[in-house]
Amino acid sequence: MASLKDLRNRINSVKATRKITKAMQMVAAAKLRRAQEAAEAARPYAVRMDTVLANLARAVTDTNSASPLLVGTGKSDVHLLIMMTASRGLCGGFNTNIAKLVRVHARKLLSEGKQVKIIAVGRKGAENLRRDFGQHIIERIDMSGMKFVGFEKAAEIGDKVMAMFEAGEFDVATMFFSEFKSVISQQPTALQLIPAHIPETDGSEKSSLGDAVYEYEPEEDAILDYLLKRNISTQIFRGLLENAASEQGARMSAMDSATRNATEMIDALTITYNRQRQAQITKELIEIISGAEAL
Repeated sequence: MASLKDLRNRINSVKATRKITKAMQMVAAAKLRRAQEAAEAARPYAVRMDTVLANLARAVTDTNSASPLLVGTGKSDVHLLIMMTASRGLCGGFNTNIAKLVRVHARKLLSEGKQVKIIAVGRKGAENLRRDFGQHIIERIDMSGMKFVGFEKAAEIGDKVMAMFEAGEFDVATMFFSEFKSVISQQPTALQLIPAHIPETDGSEKSSLGDAVYEYEPEEDAILDYLLKRNISTQIFRGLLENAASEQGARMSAMDSATRNATEMIDALTITYNRQRQAQITKELIEIISGAEAL
């Protein structure tokens, strides 16, 4: 059984830990608001980009001359997986859930005889997959030095992906990130970037425009080719923003849970300390009384 001094030291240690977790929870809450606003502000632009691409893609009649970013290379032998995680831990299962989705997808592709290449955006993702898929990780991008997510970083990653695609280093590119739902809910998501994922439309937008006819300058193919390249960076930027909000939400929840667990541990240790102290006092009183009666 631990001594009273050991119990006091442990209680003080847990109290210090609780102060740290509480402070991290407050910092995450402050960062979450800004990150959530940025993620929510980027969603309409990304959705509208998908709609414009869908409309232009339907106007392309000759698939043979269409951009490979839209129709693909005609094969799917080499897959590029862009995994977005945090560069720091202490955020619950945020990093683990994304890495798990990538691991399942990669194993499925390898079982089908495909070749897999991984770009790890964020240090924790690469560490999580280092043992099983370390040989498949071709590049690591550390985001720990960035205080705010900017489009410049997304464009830099997008340019690397485009350069690899133009060099024929892969056929299909898929991005993995965590979509922010709420503080307590973040959904690991896979989004295909190349060939571009064109969402299905129900025709409601077309009917709302009546019988309007649009003329494009330059031609639809030129506009589509530009937007497809732009869409790579746009979707990567959206993924980075969603990840930033999800990370802070997960860290806030994890630190709140850690703070509550520390409080429960302090209460339990305090009860144990009081009981042991009371038992020791009672024992000393019995010894004093027994000694007095003996005299």
